[in-house]
Amino acid sequence: MTTRIAMWSGPRNISTTMMRAFENRPDTIVVDEPFYACYLRVSGADHPYRAETLRAQPGEWAEVRRLLDEPLPEERTIQFEKHIAYHYPPGEPLDWLVSRRVLLLIRDPRRMIASFAKKADEVAPVAQSFAVERRILEFLETKGRDCVVIDAADVLADPPAMMRALCAALDIPFSEKMLSWPAGPRASDGPWAAHWYDAVNASTGFRAHAEAPLVLPDELERLASACAPDYEFLSERRLRSSRPL
Repeated sequence: MTTRIAMWSGPRNISTTMMRAFENRPDTIVVDEPFYACYLRVSGADHPYRAETLRAQPGEWAEVRRLLDEPLPEERTIQFEKHIAYHYPPGEPLDWLVSRRVLLLIRDPRRMIASFAKKADEVAPVAQSFAVERRILEFLETKGRDCVVIDAADVLADPPAMMRALCAALDIPFSEKMLSWPAGPRASDGPWAAHWYDAVNASTGFRAHAEAPLVLPDELERLASACAPDYEFLSERRLRSSRPL
């Protein structure tokens, strides 16, 4: 039996760390941001490694969705798809998600926006990530489908407990291999990895770190405030481990 997990996240949300955790399972293959080229083509965004990404991935939404449904390699039963939520536009259908276990990864929007601003000049589009995630959750509810929500802060506070709870919610067995992995890049990483994945490539597991007090410029504070209602809506529905965090 094949299980396809579609994880939707904003950027700078430990999404690549989650991809490492799943890829370290012997039964799982991962797909790194398959709609990125589609987004770059439609938006015209001048992101690092734009040309390389456009060459590496199909630029049509329907073609990407078709490829995501291809049979898995032999001895692999799980496909873990890492999607960046703001890459997916309002006009594209969501019905294909009914065949998947859907996971929404969230993070305090002020922290997400501050982190992204250190790596890119154009920050405004990423603020749409929470609205896209909420749209996905509400769509799946109309179809009677479960949608798992986790907060990056909860995962980092107790990785073993949260990853066990997540696997249970996704109806897959937990593996201790999800808690640590070899450092370095992966063949599955997208062409943009050289710009974005430096910290993840140095990691060998989940790494909690103290969150320093944060002061945002007024423009970024307004962006974060605009995200807050959707973040709070999702946060109220998030998965919690059986142990107090």
